[in-house]
Amino acid sequence: MIDILIADDHPIVLFGTKTHLEQMGLNIVAACSNGIEAYNLIMIKRPSIALLDVCMPGMTGMEIAEKLSKTKTFTKIILLTLQNELSVLNYAKRLGVKGFLLKEFALDEIEKCIEEVQSGREYFSQQLKTGLHLSENASTNMNLDVLTFSEKKILQLIAEHKSSKEIASLLFISEKTVETHRANIIKKLNIPSGKNALLKWAIENKK
Repeated sequence: MIDILIADDHPIVLFGTKTHLEQMGLNIVAACSNGIEAYNLIMIKRPSIALLDVCMPGMTGMEIAEKLSKTKTFTKIILLTLQNELSVLNYAKRLGVKGFLLKEFALDEIEKCIEEVQSGREYFSQQLKTGLHLSENASTNMNLDVLTFSEKKILQLIAEHKSSKEIASLLFISEKTVETHRANIIKKLNIPSGKNALLKWAIENKK
């Protein structure tokens, strides 16, 4: 039997989800309404799957996933969210989250999601992928969400063929700072080394 922990700060959602999963024959080892309690219970009970609300008091579902990614727990994380945002999904995937469901469609997809995740596969809400035109095989290497605001601005200027000196002048920073940002961008986006590699990448992926 699959052991599941549920955490959601909305009592009605928590009760409804718990009831639905129990009717599926799943074993609910804990149901709680705040993130700190959820994290502590995961570490104690070691459930097969933790079904977590992205936004909770104490600790968010995303923060729990981040903490768990640094431990040796084998609990698989499924996140529930109201946010249909690519940045949230991509960040969750980088943390090793195995399932991601939009709350409004969760009960329709949760059985399939749990089945896939328990089998070692990933499952992301069909509505989320359709709405964002997101491919299952989309490369996270091209995800600009890993960049800071300053790095994104510099990348945009690089795509406009601005030199480091010109960028420094436009942004009122030193050329050395620009070069540091360029190095960080290359590292974060895993851009292969080569002459004008960053410029080529910036032009090809210009938004």
